[in-house]
Amino acid sequence: MTTGQVTLVAVLAIPAVGAVAVAGLTRRADRAARIVATVVAAIAFLVSLSLYGTGDRGWFRYQAATAGPGILPWHELDLTWVPGLDLRFHLGVDGISYPLVVLTTLLTLLCCAYSIRHVPAGGPGGYLVALLLVIEVGIVGTFLALDLVLFFVFFEVVLLPMFVVIAGWGGEDRRRAARKFVLYTLFGSVLLLVGVVTVVSAAGTADIVALTGGGNLSRTTQLAAFVLLAVAFAVKSPLWPLHTWLPDAHTQAPTVGSVILAGVLLKMGTYGIIRVAVGVAPEGARWAAPVLGVLAVAAVVVGSLVCLRQTDLKRLIAYSSVGHMGFVLLGVATLTATGIEAALIGNVAHGVITGLLFFLAGAIKDRLHTGSLTELGGLRERMPALSGLFAFAAVASLGLPGLAGFWGEAFAVVAALQRGGPLWTALAVVAAVGGALTAAYFLRLLRRLTHGPASPVVAAAPASRFGAGELVAWSPLIVLALAVGLVPALVIGFAGAPVEALTGVLDR
Repeated sequence: MTTGQVTLVAVLAIPAVGAVAVAGLTRRADRAARIVATVVAAIAFLVSLSLYGTGDRGWFRYQAATAGPGILPWHELDLTWVPGLDLRFHLGVDGISYPLVVLTTLLTLLCCAYSIRHVPAGGPGGYLVALLLVIEVGIVGTFLALDLVLFFVFFEVVLLPMFVVIAGWGGEDRRRAARKFVLYTLFGSVLLLVGVVTVVSAAGTADIVALTGGGNLSRTTQLAAFVLLAVAFAVKSPLWPLHTWLPDAHTQAPTVGSVILAGVLLKMGTYGIIRVAVGVAPEGARWAAPVLGVLAVAAVVVGSLVCLRQTDLKRLIAYSSVGHMGFVLLGVATLTATGIEAALIGNVAHGVITGLLFFLAGAIKDRLHTGSLTELGGLRERMPALSGLFAFAAVASLGLPGLAGFWGEAFAVVAALQRGGPLWTALAVVAAVGGALTAAYFLRLLRRLTHGPASPVVAAAPASRFGAGELVAWSPLIVLALAVGLVPALVIGFAGAPVEALTGVLDR
């Protein structure tokens, strides 16, 4: 095996083995288990970084293999998995998946580090971080899988541990939220399984590389497969109108659960639309593009309007994700290189910024024991540093130029305009209005949360400083929100060649 192939296996094996070790250690020494989990997550993060620089493909020098149309992996591992069914353990990484793999390992590391000193009520913290490592295996595996059946397996690995995280360490209504999460995602899983079976039975292979560009699938099969796959991924993203599980899950989940949910778990859906639904069924994507565009813009507007009425901090941030994922879907729906690159940077920016927002919302709730905006006015009077960081994250999320949230939203609108025609021009205009509504609800949030006289709850709160765990968890996200905003090539600089290859398939 080459160094790159070993790295592909290691980035999955390290957290998997670490999860087992941490779970075993928790019974004897819970705090030590959380420290071990953080070390394991740090190693996995460093290994994920090396996926790009391993071998003779030095940093920022792209040398693509010619594995197939639309798939240009830097490293690829293809082993026999189930010989009787011709299933293969096929992994690969390219410029589309690499930023998401790194984002996943980074957020898992930050959540484990945060959990060393911040364990929510519900059970030993060691079990919580062990579950986070299992979730990391599932999410990273989803981004690396180049076999449809393997993709489905990794996609489903995430379901049970996330259910346990919400139900075990969440808020007062955690069990209902966890059940709702499971019911919705199981519905999506059934559709995904049917879509995978449809494609594999018709094409005679589960190899995503061979299937990219449609393989030998008929137009009818591609249309049916795209509908099944797109709806399945829309549930996970979640995209309007299949989003209603998300606010409950976010509101009840512990802080680290919300960070993982918003930061990377939602990206499994949007990544699946790009890599699997669009890649495997391009004719279906072209046929459904106008519908996807309309649904995307509806998500932007509806999400923003709902946020304007929210009075709970975490619930508002959760609904904001619906709007941000709408911009991501709009970029994908254009089926252009500009649009897909906007979707990719929008994915990463949302993971960084919304992860930071949920960390900060958790800090506010820990200190003030409430998330109600009616009780949190005047935060800057009592906690100016925390108020300032929250304002930074909020303006990053609303798309202020110079911060990470700007590029995905702005260029999704640009891509719709470039697509041309009355429909796409109208969608671009409405999406731009939705962007203005995004600014409106975040500015309203800051006015209610940070400005004005301190509310009784805020005024009575004791003065507090940032803990070491909080600084460790927040600092990388603050830096990335600024760095990606100033240098978007940190994300889309990797994706140029594979996106061109994918759009070349779509243009056929």
